[in-house]
Amino acid sequence: MEITKLPAEARARRAAEMRDFLRSRRARVTPAEAGLAVGDGRSRRTPGLRREEVAVLANVGVSWYTWLEQGREINISGDVLDSVARVLLLSTAERAHLYLLAGLNPPLTPAATTRDVSDGVRRMIDSWMPRPAYLLDRHWNLVAVNRGAEIAFGYRPQDHNCLITFFASAYYRSLVKHWDEAAEAIVGQFRADAARYPEDPEFGRIADDMCAASPEFAEIWAEHLVCDATSGTKTVVHPDVGELTFDYTTVSLPELPGHRLMLQTPADVASEKALTGLLAAPTS
Repeated sequence: MEITKLPAEARARRAAEMRDFLRSRRARVTPAEAGLAVGDGRSRRTPGLRREEVAVLANVGVSWYTWLEQGREINISGDVLDSVARVLLLSTAERAHLYLLAGLNPPLTPAATTRDVSDGVRRMIDSWMPRPAYLLDRHWNLVAVNRGAEIAFGYRPQDHNCLITFFASAYYRSLVKHWDEAAEAIVGQFRADAARYPEDPEFGRIADDMCAASPEFAEIWAEHLVCDATSGTKTVVHPDVGELTFDYTTVSLPELPGHRLMLQTPADVASEKALTGLLAAPTS
């Protein structure tokens, strides 16, 4: 998908960056690394690959590749950029950079799996204590939850998915203040996430299952609400201490594409004191 057309001055800067970027990446790839037969040993005037070699290996015309490297405004597809990226041995970040320089939206990075969560990320979640923190994958599965989130929001070992818990857990529903408004927001956020991954059928399966299991979810889902909240405020009514209000923010982790780290901070002194008391209480 093409991104918004830029003003002339910005296009000129982007063209210069495209030229320098492709030249530098072409220079670092040796013929042997590209799978070309090594010559007779005579020195090459061009470090790395020549333009025509990149064009042949990427299965594009020499003139077209030259124009690409010069940053000219030509018709460019993602498939062709992927071929160039493959020949130049670009990393995932470099491939995304190439897309942006070409005026295209980068392809979505495949989501990481739960087993990819490092000990460092888990320690970071635990270090947020006594404040609640938890990690969701792109399907809203709870990957890691600290004790603050367990105590404040009632997450239990059987609560494996944030969306399902919101609608299926009677205890969680009893905690959430203004549940109806929160339900609309959470369904709208899930719909927005599903649109980011049109090739992933799991979102549709989850939505179908939720529609069958929860008439309330089905009613909101049919309204096609869309929300995209990366920060905000949430209030729960804990049975032991009353209202707890938190400011929350969402943090994306580059090492875990598709995951989001949810960090909660008490919004007032009363909530902070109440949370501290809950965590200090002996476990039953």
